[in-house]
Amino acid sequence: MSVFDDLAGQDAAIGVLRRAAMDARSGGTGMTHSWLFTGPPGSGRSTAARAFAAALECTGDEAGCGECHGCRTVMAGSHPDVEILASEVTTITVASVRELVSRAQASPTAGAWRVLIIKEADRMLERTTNVLLKAIEEPPPRTVWILCTPSPRDVLTTIRSRCRGLNLVIPSPEKVAELLVRRDGIDPERALVAARAAQSHVGAAKALAVDSTVRERRELNLRAAYRVRTTGDAVLAAKELLDRSEEQAKSTGGAREDRDHADLRRSMGLAPGEAIPPAMRSQFKQLADEGKKRETRQKRDAFDRALIDLLSFYRDVLIVQLEAGTDLVNVDFEREISEIADATTAEKTIDILEHIALARERIGANVAPQLALEAMMIALRRG
Repeated sequence: MSVFDDLAGQDAAIGVLRRAAMDARSGGTGMTHSWLFTGPPGSGRSTAARAFAAALECTGDEAGCGECHGCRTVMAGSHPDVEILASEVTTITVASVRELVSRAQASPTAGAWRVLIIKEADRMLERTTNVLLKAIEEPPPRTVWILCTPSPRDVLTTIRSRCRGLNLVIPSPEKVAELLVRRDGIDPERALVAARAAQSHVGAAKALAVDSTVRERRELNLRAAYRVRTTGDAVLAAKELLDRSEEQAKSTGGAREDRDHADLRRSMGLAPGEAIPPAMRSQFKQLADEGKKRETRQKRDAFDRALIDLLSFYRDVLIVQLEAGTDLVNVDFEREISEIADATTAEKTIDILEHIALARERIGANVAPQLALEAMMIALRRG
């Protein structure tokens, strides 16, 4: 067992991290105090960051043994010297980064290193990144910063130049399926279909393999697009995709909001159903505002996942039209893909792919999702 076991298809990156962790023990030159982990969504950036932190805190013979107290507490998220900043909203705030930088000045208390991980560092605005720059440029002794982002271009050049880069690759569907079978006990055939449909995104593949609701939502989104022949069909399909994505976001965040509200009431000494005194209303308003920001982020993520599925569907259509001979992503929709490929041209499919990509950009830029989705769906018409 190793802390790196959950990194599918990342042998080269694992080798770099193992050597760096061993150099951290011996004082070798392979260890760096600031890292930038990059790679496409689902490649395992955050998993790699946590595994590297465990390897640094490891007390076993081989860095990252997975058995010692240091490894187990880091992987469980309870090690006092390892902190992870993960934004549940659309941007990482200046205040949260300032707080993390302040805590980074403290020496490690239980392990050999103080490790600070920022997931989705691309969600930092420029002024937020500037707060971080000095801490990364001159970190305190025994302190390690790890920033995770899809691309090196997602952070300022000043940050990028002060970090050692580690790029994670897209694992093969077979490697992802192998992980799901070994780690989660999923049936091999189902695991491989899910890995292909998720385009090797480990988290999405697991969700597709184990959650029937996720599978049904993907199927409904693809079938809705397949049925678009008229403008009326396009508007209806856009509304259905919008409703499903919003329902997904609410189901993800609703229980969290109720729990946070109940916890705040208890901490304020309020009984269930008791009216909130005027002096306490600001705390509850702040909690509600944070919930709205979280819901916005969850909706965007749900829209994006649905559009990625549509991109993969029409990518398959194009592969059939061009007779490229490449494996299909959506093997469970082979009949529908072949039917559209026969009924349209490659030029039309390329135009559809561009419209789907444009819808992703528009939603990311705060264009009303319904308008963006309707414009996209109208481009899918094949009447």
